[in-house]
Amino acid sequence: MTLFLFVLLAALTFEYINGFHDTANAIATVVSTKVLTPRAAVAWAAFWNLVGAWFGTAVAKTISGGLVEPTAVTMTTVLAALTAAIVWNLFTWWLGLPSSSSHALIGGLCGAALATAGGNWAVLIWHAHDKKGASVGLWPKVVLPMFTSPLVGLLGGALLMGLLLIVLRKMTPRVVAMIFGKAQLLSAGFMGFSHGSNDAQKTMGIITLALFTGTSTGVFKDLPEWAWFLRVNEFKDIPHWVVVTCAITMAAGTAAGGWRIIRTMGHKMVKMQPVHGFAAETTAALILHGTATLGVPVSTTHVISTSIMGVGATKRLSAVKWGVVERILWAWVLTLPVTAVLGYALERLFLVAGR
Repeated sequence: MTLFLFVLLAALTFEYINGFHDTANAIATVVSTKVLTPRAAVAWAAFWNLVGAWFGTAVAKTISGGLVEPTAVTMTTVLAALTAAIVWNLFTWWLGLPSSSSHALIGGLCGAALATAGGNWAVLIWHAHDKKGASVGLWPKVVLPMFTSPLVGLLGGALLMGLLLIVLRKMTPRVVAMIFGKAQLLSAGFMGFSHGSNDAQKTMGIITLALFTGTSTGVFKDLPEWAWFLRVNEFKDIPHWVVVTCAITMAAGTAAGGWRIIRTMGHKMVKMQPVHGFAAETTAALILHGTATLGVPVSTTHVISTSIMGVGATKRLSAVKWGVVERILWAWVLTLPVTAVLGYALERLFLVAGR
C-alpha cells in the first residue's frame, strides 16, 4: 500500500508538471499576439483544462490497457515509468523545449514493462484488436499518429490560414485585428479544453493501471471495506475520483505557467498577429479533440507546434525560424527512446533494490 501511495504521488506530480509544461501549448499564441496578458491567459487556459479533463475517458483506457500487457505491470513498473517521464519533462522544460509529455509517459511505460518482463518484447502490444474489433497497440495509437498528427497540423494550419487570407483580403488590418482579437479568446479556450480532454486522461490511465495491478496482485486484499474505491478489476470505467483528482491537478499545474516554453512557442518560432494565432489554435484544437474521442494519445506539443509552423509558412518560408524548429524536432525524436531507456533502467534498479 505504501508503494501505491508513492505511485499516486508520482502520478500527480507528473500531471502537475504536464500542466505547466504544456501550458505554452494552449496560451503561447494568445500571449504573443497580446490578446491576453500572460496572467489572464494562464487563468483562461487553466479553466478550460479543468473543463476538458471531465469529457471522455477513451485516451485513459488506451494508456491503462492498450499499449502493454497489464499482466507484465507491477507497482514499480508504473513508478519507474512516471519517474522517467518526470525527469525528461523537467529537463526539456529547463531547456525551454516543448517536448511531448504523452510520449515521455508512453516511452517510460514501455521501457519499464520490458524490464519487468525480463526483456520479453512480447509484453509490448504492437498491434491488436479489442473486443469491439477496434485497433489497439503502439502502432495505431502512438507510432502512426506521431507522424501523421504533426503533418495534419502543418497542412491544416497552412490551409486554414490560406483560406482566411482569401476571405479577409478586402478588410483593413485594423478590422482584422479587432475581429480576431476577440475570436482568439474562443480558439484559445478551445485549445485549453482539447488539451485537458487529451492530456489529463493519460495520467488517469496510468493511475487506473496501478489500481488494477494492486487489485490483481493482492496488494489491496487486506484493505478495509471503506477503501473499495481503490479496487479496479477491469478497464471498462475509469474511477470517478481519479478523473476529479487528475482534472484538478492538471488545472493547478496549468495555473502555475511554463514561461520558458511559452517564450519558445509564442515568440521564437514565428511572429504572429491575432488571425495567425486563431488559425493555429483552431487547427490544433480540432485535431486534439478528434483524436481524444478516438482514444489516440497524440502529442499536444507536436500538433500545436506544427500548426504554428504551417500558419507561419503562409507568410513566407523564411518567416519560420527553422533553427528553433530543428531544436524542437530533436526533442521530439529523442523523447520516446530516451524515456524508454530511463524507464527500463529505473525498473531494473527498483527490482535489484527490492531483492
